[in-house]
Amino acid sequence: MPIVSGIRSRSLGVVNAGFLESALSLRINAFVIFAANTLLILSWGFYMSLNRLLLAGSALVLTLASSTYGMAADKNTVGSGKIKHVLLLSVDGMHAVDFYNCTHGIAGVNGGSPYCPNMAALGHTAINYVNAESSKPSDSFPGMAALASGGTPKTTGLYYDVAYDRSLDAPAKNTGTGLAGGICTPYATPTGTTTDNDQGIDLDDTKLNGGAPGAGLTEGGIASIDAMKLERNPARGCAPVYPWNFIRTNTAFGVIHAAGGYTAWIDKHPSYSFVGGPGGTGLDDYYSPEVDSNVVALPGVKTLEGNPCDPIRDPLGESAWNSSFANIQCYDAIKVYALLNQIAGKTHSGAPAVVPAVFGMNFQSVYVGESVYEPGVGNGGYQNAAALPSLELLNEIEYVDVAIGEIVNALQRAGIYNNTLLILTAKHGDSPIDPTRYVANGTNTPATLLGDLIPYSESPLNPNGIGATEIDVSVLWLKKGVSVTTAVELLENNAAAIGMGEIYYGPSLALNYNAGGLEPGEDPRSPDIIVTPNVGVTYSGSTTMIGDHGGFAHDDTNVVLLVANPSFTAQTVSAVTATGEVAPTIVQALGLDPALLDAVQAEGTPVLPEVTAQLAK
Repeated sequence: MPIVSGIRSRSLGVVNAGFLESALSLRINAFVIFAANTLLILSWGFYMSLNRLLLAGSALVLTLASSTYGMAADKNTVGSGKIKHVLLLSVDGMHAVDFYNCTHGIAGVNGGSPYCPNMAALGHTAINYVNAESSKPSDSFPGMAALASGGTPKTTGLYYDVAYDRSLDAPAKNTGTGLAGGICTPYATPTGTTTDNDQGIDLDDTKLNGGAPGAGLTEGGIASIDAMKLERNPARGCAPVYPWNFIRTNTAFGVIHAAGGYTAWIDKHPSYSFVGGPGGTGLDDYYSPEVDSNVVALPGVKTLEGNPCDPIRDPLGESAWNSSFANIQCYDAIKVYALLNQIAGKTHSGAPAVVPAVFGMNFQSVYVGESVYEPGVGNGGYQNAAALPSLELLNEIEYVDVAIGEIVNALQRAGIYNNTLLILTAKHGDSPIDPTRYVANGTNTPATLLGDLIPYSESPLNPNGIGATEIDVSVLWLKKGVSVTTAVELLENNAAAIGMGEIYYGPSLALNYNAGGLEPGEDPRSPDIIVTPNVGVTYSGSTTMIGDHGGFAHDDTNVVLLVANPSFTAQTVSAVTATGEVAPTIVQALGLDPALLDAVQAEGTPVLPEVTAQLAK
């Protein structure tokens, strides 16, 4: 029978003998400690009397768990246990309710019958975390960082693909998305700069291969990064800051690579090579055709449903792959075919290799189906607040489902399905689901209101700039010397005009994101203010978007999270679960100590205990 769970114990680092199942948990009414074969349950009242002692000893607990686990792990190689491979699939934009509707059916589409048979089949031997939350902000960059490292922006330093850093200087030349080049004086005081980790750092972001010298039509990757477009660090002689050194923590991919495991990842921009972690050596195979490039015909390529991608399927959507419902399927197809090569023990391009210990890809199709209005073609998004998909979104969900079926079939053909842990989740959701709540407001935004109180590289007053860090959230960095209180008062006095829902600053921001600044003890990347608008308000004047992501709203953050293996019993977990828990779970599943992750040590990110329990059966 399926297992339904609403109460969870947590684990900071799981010892082989079950030494410690949970050291610190605030969402259950019991405190559970496993010591050898003895189970001790402490009541909540007794827990409160021991709270200070437990908090003071938490570092010792983690160290002991890490040490004990490490002694066993040192005897093993990566994947020497039950799980040999972990496959991570991020279906960007997919909500938990999307998975529910497509596996159960919803009146109004497909005669009320389910419409994702492959995902439904996967769920029969999976743990379904129905209350999973992505990163906050829910942008793709911190969302991927959470999945890869287990950390929040507080630790990883990744707030948005386009953000700000007080300790860096501008790139040597303009980026493709509008960040102006500037001056960097080696070892001098930094001027601060907007940080561009979007398609703007490509050599040529109009090309599918990112402009990489000598690369084939679809061969995007780190070779397409233009070092002249990277922010520079004056403290290191104005050296360019590559994406893998922009993240402050190590990652599951880097940890597994360092332990001898083969690693691979497939994504949408070369900047997402940060998943390998600091140093730039954590990935053995990285592939990232540029999603924002101009659409081109793909000779010999067909979608997963057999539709040819030559000629261009949708000539009306040639400006970018992610502006067309039909063309995005061709884009996702080339990434799926690259993944199928890796499952077969090859590199993404088909050269001889080995099956990675940890690997995966992101899908863009569902996100495009949720958020795009394509003139002359159709409307994406939802038909009501129950997440009834539009016809365009329905087609994209069904398309990704076909792809997942091909991936599972490939794992079975390769003989590795039984020893692969398959994780289906999303970097972010999309808001709003309810189409009646969408308000596009690109004029009255927090950044526009603050004007010259924020750095010029971030300010909407800069007519040629990259723009503020605003979509359905506004992340604000103030100029040095500007009073936070003054800025907050200005925003609060105009709350109705800017559609403000909540505002975070001072202690309410520093608690989860550090205090921002350049002084000792301050974080040069932490914003001064975060504004979350009313549900549905998007700080964008786009006429082709009907939703987006980046904010804190439920629709932005409540994503699908399914962890599957053929040995698992179907289980539903209703407790709040962070997508950051995926990274330590990957590390542990492959036989390594989760405490090898920097974010686990810094934030206490737990593994998913239900996965540990099912793998131990």
